[in-house]
Amino acid sequence: MTSPTLRSPTAAPGVGMGWRHPHYAALLEQRPALDFIEVHSENFFAPGGAALSVLLEGRENYPVSLHGVGLSLGSAAGVDPWHLDQLARLVRTIEPVRVSDHASFARGPGLHASDLLPVPLSRAALDVMCDNVSQVQDRLQCRIAVENLSAYVQWRDNEMDEPTFLNALARRTGCLLLIDVNNVYVNTLNAQLRGEFTDPLTESRRWLDAIAPQHVAELHLAGHMHCGDIVIDDHGSRVCEAVWSLYAHALQRYGAVPTLIEWDTDLPEFQVLLDEVDHARAVSVPGQPLARQAA
Repeated sequence: MTSPTLRSPTAAPGVGMGWRHPHYAALLEQRPALDFIEVHSENFFAPGGAALSVLLEGRENYPVSLHGVGLSLGSAAGVDPWHLDQLARLVRTIEPVRVSDHASFARGPGLHASDLLPVPLSRAALDVMCDNVSQVQDRLQCRIAVENLSAYVQWRDNEMDEPTFLNALARRTGCLLLIDVNNVYVNTLNAQLRGEFTDPLTESRRWLDAIAPQHVAELHLAGHMHCGDIVIDDHGSRVCEAVWSLYAHALQRYGAVPTLIEWDTDLPEFQVLLDEVDHARAVSVPGQPLARQAA
């Protein structure tokens, strides 16, 4: 169980965007009306240097959310001490509005995978993740948010469903949850392709409804790609209409939750991301027109 003295990061309301290298200059020059920006923690682990200097300049203008991909919170080998050291230093430097990573594993003895791999939805795996999350929170002295995965492989002998696992993780450790709405939809689309569901939207709403609202700290929205017999969460296109619909459902379920537009591959012009931010704001404010511009 995590220490009750851990602070909760101050929530940045509204909508932000993932700040990626091709858009560093545009954001600093234009300073658009964003509620926060989010960066991948690991890109700023090096002490000093140009990358950290840019992030500090961004931090002068916006709250920053640190989103990681390398903690491997589900690893039975535990959290990598070096990785946690670098993250702790970055957190002290940036004082982020949120710190997050994924409900996944990527490392074992002498091995580090290049992908976020799903953990078994079992009591034993839950115990491992609870221990690792508590270790991270104790070191950082703040609650972290843990994100659900888009997963392309499954364990055979799961003992619970994913919302039950995530709710238990949050309840036992005091951590928060980052709900990626696109990941939920991608997983149900792939389940439909396997013949498990006939209506991905209905199943996605059921998944969202099963998450306890008090645990949710942030929502992610992104695009995905249909590749024939599989759907890939590639973060390389606009948010689709089905995910916008699920986002509206999530807001009804969870209330006003900070929301991030993610775009990591095939990055478009900066204005396209700003259009997506505006669309997210329109969905969150009933009655506001949903104007879209061509990419």
